[in-house]
Amino acid sequence: MKIIADTHTHTIASTHAYATATEMIAEASRLGLYAIAITDHGPTMPGAPQIWYFHNLRAIPETYMGVRVLKGVEANICDFDGSIDLPEHTVDCLEWIVASIHDVTLDQSKTKVSVDTVSELYLNAAKNSHINVIGHCGTPTYRFDYEKVLPVLAEHGKLIEINDSSFKNMKNSVPNCIEIAKICKRHEIPIIVNTDAHFTTQMGRFDGSIKMLEEIGFPEELIVNSSIERFEKTLRERGIPLRSN
Repeated sequence: MKIIADTHTHTIASTHAYATATEMIAEASRLGLYAIAITDHGPTMPGAPQIWYFHNLRAIPETYMGVRVLKGVEANICDFDGSIDLPEHTVDCLEWIVASIHDVTLDQSKTKVSVDTVSELYLNAAKNSHINVIGHCGTPTYRFDYEKVLPVLAEHGKLIEINDSSFKNMKNSVPNCIEIAKICKRHEIPIIVNTDAHFTTQMGRFDGSIKMLEEIGFPEELIVNSSIERFEKTLRERGIPLRSN
């Protein structure tokens, strides 16, 4: 199995990552990746870039060093209504939105975290047409009703992320990642495999995810970034330009 695009990556703009955009793109080029998405954290994350940063991502060419560079964000789902932390006019200028829950950005003052409330959060987020990917949703603290929610997310065009950093840095997420992948296999729900890289040495290294997916017999045709053809189809369906020659 080969993964040809890494669509969840961070640069020094996130302040807890350690490579520049140029360095991340150069590593993607060296590895022969078709595309990467630069998805620094949304502004409610401590140390994250502010709104002007996302608007000016247009300064980076669409294709650079032979790599399609998607301008994006890892937006924070900041309440149980499924809201993300970027205004509409900012989201409109981006190409790739990963939406994730983080402890430090989710307002838990009014709602108790439970399987039911997190399920409702994701069902609300499903209605946001801007979101492309549901990021690292195997986090144990925010477990939800996978059987109920994953098909709804898929119906609304959300890709379910298998995040390779879970297999390296968040191993308590691994059992949930396996369960999510098995449910996606059973319901034929498309997934995307990403690294969540915070440095160049993590870029394009998907070993843990690939091993797990191969062990459960996950079909490659449901992994949208396992071939250029499938990935380009995903971009076309979302009206996103392809890589130029």
